[in-house]
Amino acid sequence: MSGASPARIRIGDRWLGAGEPCYVIAEAGSNHNGNLAQARALIDVAADAGADAVKFQGFRARTLYPETAGKSEYLKDERSIYDIIQAMELPLEWLPALADHCRARGVHFLCTPFDEAWVEALDPYVPAFKVASYELSHLPLVRKVLERRKPTFISTGASVLAEALRVVELARAVGNERIVLLQCTAAYPTPPADVNARAIITLREATGCHVGLSDHSRDPIVAPVVAVTLGAVALEKHFTLSNSLPGPDQRFAVEPGELKDLVRAVRQVPAVLGTGVKEVLAIETELHGFARRSVFSVRAIKAGEAFSEENIRVLRNGAHPPGLPPEEYPRLLGGRAACDIAGGRPVTREMVRLEPHVA
Repeated sequence: MSGASPARIRIGDRWLGAGEPCYVIAEAGSNHNGNLAQARALIDVAADAGADAVKFQGFRARTLYPETAGKSEYLKDERSIYDIIQAMELPLEWLPALADHCRARGVHFLCTPFDEAWVEALDPYVPAFKVASYELSHLPLVRKVLERRKPTFISTGASVLAEALRVVELARAVGNERIVLLQCTAAYPTPPADVNARAIITLREATGCHVGLSDHSRDPIVAPVVAVTLGAVALEKHFTLSNSLPGPDQRFAVEPGELKDLVRAVRQVPAVLGTGVKEVLAIETELHGFARRSVFSVRAIKAGEAFSEENIRVLRNGAHPPGLPPEEYPRLLGGRAACDIAGGRPVTREMVRLEPHVA
C-alpha cells in the first residue's frame, strides 16, 4: 500500500506527519519506582530535554499475569514476575497530578493502558493512547483503545507483518485511522544489529500508515537518527534519572543528558537531509569563487610571448575574478599573449591570441 503520505495527525497542540518534526516520546515507564516525586522529576527531565511527550505505563499485576507465572530469566530477579509487576504498579490516584505537571511543563502526558479499566481511567487525561507490543494480539483491548477515537501509537515488537496488518484492519473497521505503527524489537537492551530500522519502510509501504520507532537500544543517537532519516514520524525511548537506580528498566534507559542529546540530534535530521537538489548553496558562495581554479600567469608575460608551463598555471582564484577555466589550459599552451600580462593575474579570453592550427 505505497502511495501518498497519510494525513497529518494532531496530538494536542502538535502535528505529526510528513514535514513535521519527529514526535519524541520520552518513555518513563515504571522508572518512577513507586515514588510520585520521582515521577515528577522524570517529567521535568523530559521537558528540559525538549521531548514532546512523557509516557508512563498503567498496569496491574492481576490483569497481566497469573500468580503462578514464575520467574523471568532475562530480568535476573529471584522474585516472580507477578511480584515484580505488582511492585512497579502506578497508582491510579497519581493521574491528575502527573497530567497537571506535564501541562505545566509543556509536554504531553501519555500512559500505556494494559487493561480495559486503565483505558477508561486514562481517557480524560491523555491526548493520545499507546498500545504496547505484547498487547498487539489482545484485540479486545486494542479495540477498546481505538474506540476512544484518539491518536494511537502501536508498538510491533515480537510480531510479524501479518499481525500489524490485522491491527490496521481493526483500526479501519473501528473508524479510527489516526494510528502510528512503531517498529520495535522486544529486547532490553536491543543490540544495534537487531534494531531492524528498515522495517520502518516495510511497515509504511505495507500499511500506508504513519510509522516510527520504539527504540530499546542503549545508544542515545544512532538508532533514533537512522529512524528519522528513514522517515520515522515518531520516536519512543526509555529514559531514567540514573542507570544506578533499582528497577528492571533503569539499566538500559538513557540518562538525562543523553535524552537531551537524542532530542537535539533528531531535530537536526531534516535540516541535514536538505532538499535533495544538487546546487551551489548560498553558504558556499564565497568559497565557490575563492577556491575554484582558473588559468593564471605565474610571472610577467610580454605581448606575443608563447604560453608555456613556465609562465601559466591552473591556480585557485582567491580574491581575483575568475579567468579561463582549467579545461582551457592545454589549448593555451599553443597560443601567445595578445597583450602584456602582469604576474599573478587571471588569464582571460582577451589576453590570448591562439596560433592557427597546422595539420
